[in-house]
Amino acid sequence: VQLVESGGGLVQPGGSLRLSCAASGFPFSISPMSWVRQAPGKGHEWVSSIDPLCTTKNYANSVKGRFTIFRDNAKSTLYLQMNSLKPEDTAMYYCQRGGSRGRGTQVTVSS
Repeated sequence: VQLVESGGGLVQPGGSLRLSCAASGFPFSISPMSWVRQAPGKGHEWVSSIDPLCTTKNYANSVKGRFTIFRDNAKSTLYLQMNSLKPEDTAMYYCQRGGSRGRGTQVTVSS
Protein backbone atom coordinates (compact mmCIF):
# COMPACT_ATOMS: atom_id res chain seq x y z
CA VAL A 1 0.00 0.00 0.00
CA GLN A 2 1.38 3.38 -1.01
CA LEU A 3 -0.40 6.67 -0.39
CA VAL A 4 1.22 9.95 -1.42
CA GLU A 5 -0.47 13.18 -0.44
CA SER A 6 0.15 16.54 -2.08
CA GLY A 7 -1.41 19.97 -2.46
CA GLY A 8 -0.87 21.43 0.97
CA GLY A 9 0.57 24.84 1.64
CA LEU A 10 0.15 28.19 3.32
CA VAL A 11 -3.16 29.94 2.71
CA GLN A 12 -4.94 32.91 4.20
CA PRO A 13 -8.16 32.48 6.16
CA GLY A 14 -11.05 32.17 3.76
CA GLY A 15 -8.86 30.66 1.09
CA SER A 16 -8.99 27.31 -0.65
CA LEU A 17 -6.76 24.34 -1.28
CA ARG A 18 -7.22 21.02 -3.06
CA LEU A 19 -5.39 18.05 -1.63
CA SER A 20 -4.61 14.96 -3.69
CA CYS A 21 -3.65 11.46 -2.68
CA ALA A 22 -2.10 9.16 -5.26
CA ALA A 23 -2.74 5.55 -4.32
CA SER A 24 -1.06 2.35 -5.46
CA GLY A 25 -0.44 -1.21 -4.35
CA PHE A 26 -4.06 -2.11 -3.64
CA PRO A 27 -7.40 -2.15 -5.47
CA PHE A 28 -8.25 1.52 -5.09
CA SER A 29 -11.50 1.36 -7.02
CA ILE A 30 -13.10 -0.97 -4.45
CA SER A 31 -11.58 0.61 -1.35
CA PRO A 32 -13.32 3.05 0.98
CA MET A 33 -11.00 5.98 1.60
CA SER A 34 -10.70 8.68 4.21
CA TRP A 35 -8.91 11.88 5.06
CA VAL A 36 -7.66 12.46 8.59
CA ARG A 37 -5.66 15.32 10.05
CA GLN A 38 -3.40 15.99 12.97
CA ALA A 39 -2.99 19.45 14.40
CA PRO A 40 0.17 20.32 16.34
CA GLY A 41 0.09 18.72 19.77
CA LYS A 42 -3.16 16.85 19.11
CA GLY A 43 -4.22 13.39 18.08
CA HIS A 44 -5.47 12.32 14.67
CA GLU A 45 -8.91 13.63 13.77
CA TRP A 46 -11.12 12.02 11.15
CA VAL A 47 -12.16 14.55 8.50
CA SER A 48 -14.07 12.77 5.77
CA SER A 49 -14.75 9.41 4.15
CA ILE A 50 -16.00 8.22 0.79
CA ASP A 51 -17.18 4.82 -0.44
CA PRO A 52 -15.77 3.25 -3.62
CA LEU A 53 -18.65 4.37 -5.87
CA CYS A 54 -18.91 7.89 -4.42
CA THR A 55 -22.46 7.24 -3.28
CA THR A 56 -21.76 7.95 0.38
CA LYS A 57 -19.65 10.82 1.69
CA ASN A 58 -19.34 11.68 5.34
CA TYR A 59 -17.79 14.71 6.99
CA ALA A 60 -16.78 15.79 10.46
CA ASN A 61 -19.03 18.54 11.76
CA SER A 62 -16.06 20.88 11.87
CA VAL A 63 -15.64 20.76 8.08
CA LYS A 64 -19.16 20.07 6.85
CA GLY A 65 -20.23 22.55 4.19
CA ARG A 66 -16.66 23.70 3.57
CA PHE A 67 -14.80 20.55 2.48
CA THR A 68 -15.68 18.14 -0.32
CA ILE A 69 -14.21 14.69 -0.74
CA PHE A 70 -14.12 13.03 -4.15
CA ARG A 71 -12.15 10.46 -6.05
CA ASP A 72 -11.11 9.42 -9.54
CA ASN A 73 -10.97 5.64 -9.61
CA ALA A 74 -9.46 5.61 -13.10
CA LYS A 75 -6.51 7.59 -11.76
CA SER A 76 -6.44 5.90 -8.32
CA THR A 77 -6.52 9.34 -6.75
CA LEU A 78 -8.40 10.71 -3.79
CA TYR A 79 -9.08 14.43 -3.37
CA LEU A 80 -10.15 16.86 -0.71
CA GLN A 81 -11.39 20.28 -1.82
CA MET A 82 -11.11 22.66 1.10
CA ASN A 83 -12.87 26.02 0.95
CA SER A 84 -13.40 28.80 3.49
CA LEU A 85 -10.35 27.64 5.38
CA LYS A 86 -9.94 28.65 9.01
CA PRO A 87 -6.85 28.84 11.21
CA GLU A 88 -8.17 25.83 13.12
CA ASP A 89 -7.87 23.78 9.94
CA THR A 90 -4.09 24.01 10.26
CA ALA A 91 -2.81 20.45 10.43
CA MET A 92 -1.00 17.68 8.64
CA TYR A 93 -3.50 15.99 6.37
CA TYR A 94 -3.31 12.29 5.57
CA CYS A 95 -5.26 10.02 3.31
CA GLN A 96 -6.08 6.69 4.81
CA ARG A 97 -7.11 3.26 3.69
CA GLY A 98 -7.83 0.91 6.54
CA GLY A 99 -4.87 1.16 8.88
CA SER A 100 -2.52 2.68 6.32
CA ARG A 101 -1.71 6.37 5.90
CA GLY A 102 0.65 8.33 3.75
CA ARG A 103 3.28 10.76 4.99
CA GLY A 104 0.84 13.62 4.86
CA THR A 105 0.77 17.13 3.44
CA GLN A 106 0.92 20.23 5.64
CA VAL A 107 -1.88 22.77 5.53
CA THR A 108 -1.30 26.06 7.30
CA VAL A 109 -4.04 28.69 7.47
CA SER A 110 -2.69 32.01 8.63
CA SER A 111 -2.73 35.67 7.72
